[in-house]
Amino acid sequence: MIKGKAWKFKDNIDTDQIIPARYLTTADPGELAKHVMEGADLSFQSKVKSGDIIVAGENFGCGSSREHAAIAIKAAGISAVIAKSFARIFYRNAINIGLPILESREAAENISEGDEVEIDLASGTIKNLKTGKTFKSAAFPEFMQELIKAGGLINFVRKKLGK
Repeated sequence: MIKGKAWKFKDNIDTDQIIPARYLTTADPGELAKHVMEGADLSFQSKVKSGDIIVAGENFGCGSSREHAAIAIKAAGISAVIAKSFARIFYRNAINIGLPILESREAAENISEGDEVEIDLASGTIKNLKTGKTFKSAAFPEFMQELIKAGGLINFVRKKLGK
């Protein structure tokens, strides 16, 4: 179960808004986290708390295929991203690093900034604890839940290989 405060973003948040290109001189997650969402909200990094959840509109993560965007979000402590839709490459990058992302138009339209949100990945249930409304997303298959619990694809494979 994932539970956190919602931070709301608009449609078409691209990877340059998530982590501006000028910060791509490093692959250090901690450094990237210092600038997460800077292109969309300059003060976001100072407001976000570990466990919080991003809620966005259409096409979240569009733009370049930089893995840094998903890494910056996860390293900043964001526990999940809910959006109306995701750019496919961002979706894959997020799953590969163990960042849960859920597509739900209804949830994205009915969760406001500051609302407390609870997510059950196994059932695909998203609940707005402020309003009591529940929304559905596709449930994560068991292997994807394991991948996320492991912290991403590399850790998942290491675990499977016994290393």
